Amino acid sequence: MPVYSMTGYASGQSGPAGGHPEAETKAAAAGRLGVEIRSVNSRFLDLTFKLPEELRQHEPMLRELLTAQLKRGKVELRAAIESGAAAGIGDPSSRLLQRLNGLQDNVRAWLPGARELSVADVLRLAAGDTSARSDWGQELSDLAAKTLKGLVTAREREGARLAKMLQDHLAQLRALVAQALPLVPLLVEQQRSRFLERWQDAMGASGGTPPESAQDRALTEATAFAIRIDVAEELTRLGSHLDEIERLVKKGGEIGKRLDFLIQELHREANTLGSKSATLELTRIGVDMKVLIEQMREQVQNIE
Repeated sequence: MPVYSMTGYASGQSGPAGGHPEAETKAAAAGRLGVEIRSVNSRFLDLTFKLPEELRQHEPMLRELLTAQLKRGKVELRAAIESGAAAGIGDPSSRLLQRLNGLQDNVRAWLPGARELSVADVLRLAAGDTSARSDWGQELSDLAAKTLKGLVTAREREGARLAKMLQDHLAQLRALVAQALPLVPLLVEQQRSRFLERWQDAMGASGGTPPESAQDRALTEATAFAIRIDVAEELTRLGSHLDEIERLVKKGGEIGKRLDFLIQELHREANTLGSKSATLELTRIGVDMKVLIEQMREQVQNIE
């Protein structure tokens, strides 16, 4: 399955009725329908609808349409009806103009401060009120489905880009783990030997030969210190988490939440690696790991 991003945008507009010129003229007078859907990242599926009064009754249908294909993201669907005046209309009849003039006189008789009708007002009113049409349901459903398909395609395209970036970061993290692994046994033995040398120097400076029990205690403390700075276990767990992330990215689907959890585990292991580090080389590796993991965290936040 593909990897889907939660970020995307798509829009669509109903076309002319087609066919007979009278049908096209009627459609233009009724208005044209426009739909746009945008989405950004969110922990859950959060739907928002911004619809004109004529389309509010169709919100349940739109909600069902979106929830059937989207699982996560903050999604906003906007729909609008373009006035027939914008689509072009014929000349208003004399009868209509007389009626509008009479209505204007009646309104201004009660409201002297009301402004006069402009040419644009007359053309808009002559185009017909879109609220008079009540059969937007099927057209809205078809257009919303088409626009949603475009959104899903956009999210899939962005998801593929994110998946590629994650795979690149995984490869870089594996390279850092490979650099750190040979350092671990050398580091442990080096620190153990250094601890014993310092202890023996301290005993020699005191002018006495350390008893056997004291030597055993020093060896035990040196071994315990070496264990504390041993990061082999952290590197093993890092490799295991990287394997699981790679498996999920190849699998695709709804993987965002699981990836987010694994990124937290990666960050925890990298922090432990840094706190145990006893050399500059291992510290540098730990810092590079945390930079890559933080970049991965930002990318994973947008995956569905």
